[in-house]
Amino acid sequence: MSRENSLVTAQWVEDNLDTDGIVLIEVDEDTTAYDKGHIRGAIKLDWTTDLQDQVRRDFVNKQQFEQLLSERGVSNDDTVVLYGGNNNWFAAYAYWYFKLYGHSDVKLLDGGRKKWELDSRELTDELPTRAATSYTAQEQDHSIRAFRDEVVEAIGAQNLVDVRSPDEYAGRLLAPAHLPQEQAQRAGHVPTSINVPWSKAANDDGTFRSDDELRQIYGDAGLQDGKDTIALCRIGERSSHTWFVLKELLGHDNVKNYDGSWTEYGSLVGVPVALGDEPGEA
Repeated sequence: MSRENSLVTAQWVEDNLDTDGIVLIEVDEDTTAYDKGHIRGAIKLDWTTDLQDQVRRDFVNKQQFEQLLSERGVSNDDTVVLYGGNNNWFAAYAYWYFKLYGHSDVKLLDGGRKKWELDSRELTDELPTRAATSYTAQEQDHSIRAFRDEVVEAIGAQNLVDVRSPDEYAGRLLAPAHLPQEQAQRAGHVPTSINVPWSKAANDDGTFRSDDELRQIYGDAGLQDGKDTIALCRIGERSSHTWFVLKELLGHDNVKNYDGSWTEYGSLVGVPVALGDEPGEA
């Protein structure tokens, strides 16, 4: 992949607001943000209700994803452009979903809402209408999704990139400071994982740093070329942003997102856990 294949600029989006076959989708951590104003024509996906199974701990299955996109008027041959707040935090999560279920043409708006608003571009509260479609998803692509047993096996053998804050990584917090300190039974990190907070990949305006800057950030942190990589965080959304950087922008092979992340791993019985600011031993 490359920037040309996976990113579009705010100007490109504005120039293509009326282009057939391009669907804008907003996905935010703050699920009320869309209702306060969004890019004209954009539809909303609520990550808590639209993308998550409401009974078990998992995201929507193939049939649920097909129903969701069919109801929202998304076709298989549409170019889907995702964006959201907080440097595309949850937009990158949704991008990973679309890739997981095999959508052929999906992109991120570089900089997301932040860049759009900094440019003083127009937002509206008008809700778009789209005709229903018959969307067909592919089976999940497990080449980009890691499961807990793979993470345990990767200790000391693969690149494990923990993208949480240093305090979460070290075990001083269980969740970002602005959220309830809950869910995982134990604090800490997977032994041998390196800590590269996801937000280091973004500039102040929310756009992604240059490829050279990104390579240096991860190289300086200890990411080893030639090794398979698993990215993880707390629930899999921040790590999807890092997965996007490593896989889609820098073109690394065999990069997976561990969506179970620390809320799963930190509650497992008998798995190794490291505390402190250093990766720890296998």
